[in-house]
Amino acid sequence: MRLQLKYQKRYARKEESILNLAELCHLITSPQIKSLPPDHRLGARLVCPEYSKSVQEVKSYPLLREERLFALCWDITPEPLIHATMYPSPEPFCYHCSFLSGEMTQLHTHDYIELAYVVEGEFRQRILGNDIVFRKGELCLIDKNCLHQDYLLKEPATILFLGIANDMFSEIMDENITTQKIISFLQSALLKQKDLQQYLHFKPGTGASKEMEDCLCLLLDELRNGATGSRYICKGLLLRIFRIMSSKYEFSLSREQRKTMNWIIFEEVSEYIQQNYKDVIIQDLVDVFHFQEDYFNRLIKSKTGLTYSAYVQQIRLERAERLLLTTPKSIEEIAENVGYHNKGYFYKIFQEKYGMTPSRYRKQA
Repeated sequence: MRLQLKYQKRYARKEESILNLAELCHLITSPQIKSLPPDHRLGARLVCPEYSKSVQEVKSYPLLREERLFALCWDITPEPLIHATMYPSPEPFCYHCSFLSGEMTQLHTHDYIELAYVVEGEFRQRILGNDIVFRKGELCLIDKNCLHQDYLLKEPATILFLGIANDMFSEIMDENITTQKIISFLQSALLKQKDLQQYLHFKPGTGASKEMEDCLCLLLDELRNGATGSRYICKGLLLRIFRIMSSKYEFSLSREQRKTMNWIIFEEVSEYIQQNYKDVIIQDLVDVFHFQEDYFNRLIKSKTGLTYSAYVQQIRLERAERLLLTTPKSIEEIAENVGYHNKGYFYKIFQEKYGMTPSRYRKQA
């Protein structure tokens, strides 16, 4: 009774007065909302405490094909008790589940992508056998088929899960709203190489949490209300969320993931340099790929044995060689075309690489 009065007082205000994501999550998991019976099938889907050490559940996407995004919200109270709900749904509901502190959910995977955001408190998961703690403002992106469990602890916490259908996730990545480093890694690790079973842990930079929560709040409200055009609005908000993740969050990787990531980034950086070799500077790479200058020097050195400057020079001279052999352009024009405005310097570095002047190289060829 005391708990019910507490919630009635807390949510007596109008919905229009909700100011932030935490308040919205508390509202939609309020005990005042229609409760599901303890044995309800959907309730077991929302929160399933561990019942077997050997069983691995596979959670399939719970909605119809046209509903390509859903939100699941957990509000954990010290009793300990979980209040859980999911949107979209035909009508508002809440499922209440008591548990023993330290209990875990059943070991499971999804056949879709899951993005979890810690609204309040801390959230602990066991992913691929490793215990990971996610703190307020952090996110976890889990690939389909990735085995994991959630710890159920009595400390208060609020967690928002987004279930993203695979075709929706592909569309988000294809929009190129994230930086190339995250597009490439997510497409490779989470979509194409399905045997890798990856997860990514995102930590916010300065000011990132406020911007992220504003978008998540709008998204959750759209999923809850389902007004005309809501699907398009939700996709737009999801695009914005991934853009914030890529530009204002850092994500941590395992050793094997870093190796994969470094090769992917090197390929992206190399392609960018080859497309812009005439006037590219290292600050351009910083602006495009969001790493420090030293990172590019180390990356290029590790993959080619060359410094950044030597690598760019090699690409320019290779282009100059091609122009010498395939066009009637003068040496001065070719030097300008590949980014050298000093003819004498161009002659010097060309002769160092090929052992002869550009003119003689052209004649011999």
